[in-house]
Amino acid sequence: MSRIRLHRFLLALFFIAASAAWTGANAQLNLKMADTPGSTAGTPQVQAELLAHIPEGLGPGRPMWLGLRLRHAPDWHTYWKNPGDSGLPTELRWELPAGLEAGAVAWPVPRLIRVGSLANYGYDGDVLLAVPLQAAQELTPAPAGLGTVRVALHASWLACRVECIPQEARLALDLPVQGSTAMHAAAFDAAQAALPASLRAASTARVQGERLHLSVHGLPEGLRGQQLQVFAETPAVLVPAALPGKDWTQAWDGAVWTADLPLSPERGASPSQLPLVLAPAAGQPAPGTPAGWHTVASVEGHWTASAAPAGVSPALAAALQANQAQAGAAAGAAGSGGSLWAALLGGLLGGLLLNLMPCVFPVLAIKLMGFARHGNHLRAQRLGGLAYTAGVVLSFLALGGLLLALRAAGEQLGWGFQLQSPAVVALLAALFTLIGLNLAGVFEFGHFLPQRWATLQARHPAADAFLTGVLAVAIASPCTAPFMGAALGFAVGLPTAQALAVFGALGVGMALPYLLAAWLPAVVRWLPRPGAWMDTFRRAMAFPMFATVVWLVWVLGQQSGIDGAGALLALLLAGSSVVWALTLRGRTRAVLAGVLIALSAWLAVAMGPSVLQPAEAAPLPARAAAGGAGSAAWQPWSAQRVQELTAAGQPVFIDFTAAWCITCQYNKRNALADRAVLADFAAKNVTLLRADWTRRDSAITAALAELGRSGVPVYVLLAPGRAPLVLSEVLSVQELRTALAALAP
Repeated sequence: MSRIRLHRFLLALFFIAASAAWTGANAQLNLKMADTPGSTAGTPQVQAELLAHIPEGLGPGRPMWLGLRLRHAPDWHTYWKNPGDSGLPTELRWELPAGLEAGAVAWPVPRLIRVGSLANYGYDGDVLLAVPLQAAQELTPAPAGLGTVRVALHASWLACRVECIPQEARLALDLPVQGSTAMHAAAFDAAQAALPASLRAASTARVQGERLHLSVHGLPEGLRGQQLQVFAETPAVLVPAALPGKDWTQAWDGAVWTADLPLSPERGASPSQLPLVLAPAAGQPAPGTPAGWHTVASVEGHWTASAAPAGVSPALAAALQANQAQAGAAAGAAGSGGSLWAALLGGLLGGLLLNLMPCVFPVLAIKLMGFARHGNHLRAQRLGGLAYTAGVVLSFLALGGLLLALRAAGEQLGWGFQLQSPAVVALLAALFTLIGLNLAGVFEFGHFLPQRWATLQARHPAADAFLTGVLAVAIASPCTAPFMGAALGFAVGLPTAQALAVFGALGVGMALPYLLAAWLPAVVRWLPRPGAWMDTFRRAMAFPMFATVVWLVWVLGQQSGIDGAGALLALLLAGSSVVWALTLRGRTRAVLAGVLIALSAWLAVAMGPSVLQPAEAAPLPARAAAGGAGSAAWQPWSAQRVQELTAAGQPVFIDFTAAWCITCQYNKRNALADRAVLADFAAKNVTLLRADWTRRDSAITAALAELGRSGVPVYVLLAPGRAPLVLSEVLSVQELRTALAALAP
């Protein structure tokens, strides 16, 4: 009986590995480069334009400026270098010809923007972020013979009203080498006037407990008696939301302006110099006077750094605090009712069902082998079950805390956000390649580690079980099981403690079957007894690991293009050769390993940018070819397209998907490719839209949030006169056909 059960188990694992490999091998990559960028780009929230002011032409010692002009829609804003309680500063990354170098952004004096109990520093209306240029030599015109050189900019900013949307643009300008560029002189003059003037007199900042006593000298005589605002250039030093007259005070002592300010509870180490910007509190300054004044205060004394929990940075603690404040309104409705209990139950059930998702199978197979290894050692088996549960739950809490913190800081992210990063996908592919090589018997970790470390697994099996739990969460995170989507979508709107409780319930649900199995001797008796079969089983487990690598390389191909996928394969091959060389003995090992390590390092430098650089998004009709049968009917999703179709009374079906979501790929190749389903879509005249979330897309994140979801897959049917119908995460043909049958012909 034991042999029959073993054969069934190995057959199931072979099917899993084959399915994963088929998913990756049948995917097609069809990306194309973006068109040449222009000098303008825009969204409904922010219009961006790249400007230049070079009145005397390009050359050493001449006045030369570039600038990003942002024109904000009403009620929208972007952020200063210190965004305040939340947000992100606008970032400029220049691509300049040889001989030109861009300086630091000349930040205009910001505006204090209050949102509830929080306060941010930023800009609304029109703002020009100017950057000085320096030329080390006379420039040579471009080869095209047009007498110009091209400057390019990749700008990214966070546009916020109540909600926040990360945005970016690629802009470029052709500048004449011999002539001048001065048509935007007025805009650069206005930007110069908006800069803070430098104070030459010394300023001091004296630490007194949790307060900072500021003394500023050298302010103009006409300013005496006026109320001022204080903007610290260093984040998390002062409390942005502090109210003047209530939380802090200011006064004039003759020509010296003084203020008593509260220190931020999330502050870091005490600096010796504190750069500050002062501005009139009563709106715009008088004509001909500076918009503000810049000073660097010498700090007298030292403050104590924030007492944030161990391992939590001040920025993360601030983000968590901001998230809790922003979610306070939602908590009032949900915190005391049954919704929280429903979310906890949904998380528990979702975690249980997560064990049935294909992405989790490789690690779970290793866990079952661990049960067999313990045999009749009931104490070791139970200790391993508890350690595995701790690894799973703590990993879910850490991942959930990071997600909540980043969302509080203004990032539009959802469940599985880490796999939207090519770097994370590449690291996971390397990790699973290493594990696969180990399981296949190519090497043993003990050969590469000191003896004390090599025996760590044997001496501390609980640590090994804990790390297995961490690994299980790492590869389970892209999946969304039934019940899980609604629970997570509700959790991200709760205060931090309640949201983390839902993530914890998800971890408990995932670990519960193995915790129970560890404490029930009957489960182990069902498995074959330890023996020679375990070595065969271990080597067989290498193939699901390699199948996972195939899937991860395909995912990276969707993000970084075919060149990125090829580069990753080359790096994985080089790394595998290094591992093999280290298993050799004698002088051969030293020579060959040294050569292969050098070659791998060279490949990493040469090919690393291809792996990490996201490719430009291709139009969906080209990308949809990977979707299988019927993919030609799919159109790219956009909020505007959905609004147009629904306004015209057109039924719409939306597939929120991602390449790294295995459940999405399963549904795409089964229920969504079924001929009968496609025929029903056509008969009911349903427009099919696909929202591809493989890479970060804040508009898709916002649309998911409106549906009460924070991850994919999500399937929505919109029809005139009906509420949006959100279907199951694991689609069936019958469910789809039933939903479509209810539509009017």
